[in-house]
Amino acid sequence: MDENSATGTTSTSTGTRALSQGLLLAIAYLGFISLGFPDPVAGVAWPSVRQAFSLHQSGFGLVFIALGCGYCASGFFGGKLTTVLGLGNLLWISSGLVAMAMLGSGVAPAWPFFVACGVIWGLGSGGIDAGLNAYVSTHFSARHMNWLHACYSVGATLGPLLMTAVLVRGGSWRLGYELVGGILLAMAVLFFVTRERWNDSPRAAEGPADQPVSMKTALQEPMVWLQIVIFFLYVGLEFTVGQWSFTVLTESRGVRPDIAGTLASSYYGAIGVGRVLSGLIASRVGLDRLLRVAMLIVLVGVLLFAFGKPVEVGSAGLVIIGLGLAPIFPCLMTMTPVRLGAGIATHAVGFQVSSGMLGAALVPGLAGLFAEKLGLEVVAQFAMALAALLFVAHELLLFIAARRRSVISPSGL
Repeated sequence: MDENSATGTTSTSTGTRALSQGLLLAIAYLGFISLGFPDPVAGVAWPSVRQAFSLHQSGFGLVFIALGCGYCASGFFGGKLTTVLGLGNLLWISSGLVAMAMLGSGVAPAWPFFVACGVIWGLGSGGIDAGLNAYVSTHFSARHMNWLHACYSVGATLGPLLMTAVLVRGGSWRLGYELVGGILLAMAVLFFVTRERWNDSPRAAEGPADQPVSMKTALQEPMVWLQIVIFFLYVGLEFTVGQWSFTVLTESRGVRPDIAGTLASSYYGAIGVGRVLSGLIASRVGLDRLLRVAMLIVLVGVLLFAFGKPVEVGSAGLVIIGLGLAPIFPCLMTMTPVRLGAGIATHAVGFQVSSGMLGAALVPGLAGLFAEKLGLEVVAQFAMALAALLFVAHELLLFIAARRRSVISPSGL
């Protein structure tokens, strides 16, 4: 083979690989849109579901307990499942589980069956979340990671609109679940068709830290545990503000429900827009600097939300919080393989996803207990404490990471 032929073959190979990676990135975006689809659907459908099964309001919490149990289990073992099954198989099986859960919810003959579907839903969602986060964090830039999570916001917006459209037109909540299940089933088929491509790794191992390790070894790394705590605090803060803002505004501050609903929506909208914008500037600013600034913005936002007067100033704090929160989750995910190495990151990403779900399940509930004893305004102050703890934990992470770099390269080279 002459030199020109060899060069042409290499160029073709590189072009094919780039095309394959671009395809997988596009599918990952679709995967996160589909991941966001079912999550808010349950809230829109709940009044109809409660009436269908003659339930008390407390039954809604049982669905999320079931979801959280499944999510934490599959997320925590995401790295091990990826090793055993291969990422491609994990993705199509997990997406299939969510589809099965949605379709099952749509035909559920009794309440226990509906709750069981919540466990299956969680098992599938945790696998998709852990698998795609691990893949994108080790194969793509912070820009794509931010945009990946912006896609989740797209799905979280479309899901409730779909269920609302069904109900407004006189359809049953069961049809809404079945439509969402059909979308997830199509996603599972797409993952199945491309399953072999997900197991190719174009990024060669750069050292011992990039070699696969066991789950036990990963759990022996102190920075893994610190990042688990950070994700617990972050998701706990995001969900506490998201779930309680409407109640605080309407029942404690006298804001009209329609305005309070718009403000609560603007909080989630700010997170989505912020992630798009963060993707554009992340590589220029630097992820550690961006994370630090973002956490300071969150602190400003929660201070305004907790103590801002008049009520318009405090309400503006919600948008500021959303903008500050936007880059934190995706940028922390992107930095996981950088800080820990790809071998440990395969497991650590799953631990972080699982820890985040635990924070989403427990922290807003803890805020509710404080609110019951001390009044609704304590929720905003509780969010301020969470933001401060998050900032301190991240500064500790930066300090440890800097110390390790200085030990590895004492000359600064």
